[in-house]
Parts: sequence; structure tokens; C-alpha cells
Amino acid sequence: MKILTVVGTKNTGKTTLVTMIVDEMVKRGYRVGTIKHTHHDFDLEGKDTWKHRKAGAELVVGSGKSTFFMVNEQLSLENILKNISNITELDYVVIEGFKSSNYPKVSTTEVKDDFTITNVDVFKIKPEDVVSIVDLVEERSYDIIPGADCGECGYKDCIELSKAIIQGKTSADKCKMRKLKEVELYIGNKKIPLNPFVQDFIKKSVMGMISTLKTDGNDDINGKIELWINNFED
Repeated sequence: MKILTVVGTKNTGKTTLVTMIVDEMVKRGYRVGTIKHTHHDFDLEGKDTWKHRKAGAELVVGSGKSTFFMVNEQLSLENILKNISNITELDYVVIEGFKSSNYPKVSTTEVKDDFTITNVDVFKIKPEDVVSIVDLVEERSYDIIPGADCGECGYKDCIELSKAIIQGKTSADKCKMRKLKEVELYIGNKKIPLNPFVQDFIKKSVMGMISTLKTDGNDDINGKIELWINNFED
């Protein structure tokens, strides 16, 4: 799941650019999700879900032809990305906002930082420009930053590697930890990097225990397996 952020000041066409990029990605056969960062509330006053929250519900879920979750707290971007990756399999997540994040950025203003891959004037953009932007995104975007700082890529830490990818000096394939996602460990909301040996050990141990369990014979274990451990004091 590669990540792109579209950043810029108010009324510079961020939402317009996000929709253009998403449309082009979908045309290329990618599965795409989006995140919108806002300072406003998404729940409209007077709606049933608003009444639920007003009554004190900490989590409100709307379920119908579509499903949405509303949590009464501001989650970090890393936490949001983690939850998205647990809900569905996506090729790209396009984020509107979160300008201080360390993910590839397309800026709708002239402002630029170490993670900006290009600057765009949305009001002068042409269809062929969107194609070129998505070409660049395919080349210079990457997954959730592992934070292992293992140095196996030849760079000092994960952030330095990320900057090198943005600059076109290397590719996301250089990161060995990004490839090793068979087993992921989170303690609370913090991801704990696991080296190949530990991943292999945990996987084989858990799979070995599952193989001894009595099932109805129809369970397919050739996909994603979730194990949650609630480690609370007695």
C-alpha cells in the first residue's frame, strides 16, 4: 500500500487534484483509498449518528449500503493507515492534508520540503499533466515507514531512505523491511519492527499451533490470519 499526500493552502485545488489523481489511478487498475484531513466535524448536527455521539457514544458505526466509523478522538496518521491496512487491501492511499507527514507530497502551492515530489498549479493543469504526476507517484511513493532504522538499505535510517526515494536516487525496493510484512507486531498503536528471523519464528510457531486446532474442515488458512493478545494485569 503506497501513500501519497496532496498538500497546500486553502482554495488551491487540493480536493480537485485528489479526485484527478484517484481517477487516473483507478483507470490504471489500482485499488485506491483516500483520507481527508480537516479541522471540521464530519458528522452533521441533527443526524442520527450525531445524536448517538451527543448521547456519549465513543464509537459510532453507520452500516447500510456503505459502512463508516466515527471515533470521538483525533487519531494519528500512522494509526489511521494501520487501521486501513487491516480493513482492506489497497494499492494506494491518497491523503488530502497532513502536510507535516513524512510521505511523498504533491503540493498545490510553491511550498516545498524534503518530501515534495512535485508542485502543481491545479488551475492550469491539463489531462496529460495528471498522467505525468501519477507516473511520478508510481516511481517515488512508498508504503508505511517501517521505523526499523536497520541500515540494510545503505542509508542512515528510514527517513533518509525515504528522502532518497523522493529525490529519485533509489526506489522503495531498496528497503528490506518493507518487503518483510508477513508478520506485523503492534504494541498499543506503535509498530515494532521485526527482523526476518523473528518474523519466521513467530509465523511458524503460530501456524504450528493452528494446525493442531479442531476445525470444521472448511477454514481457509491460506490468507490473512489475525491474532490479538490483550495483555492486561490480573
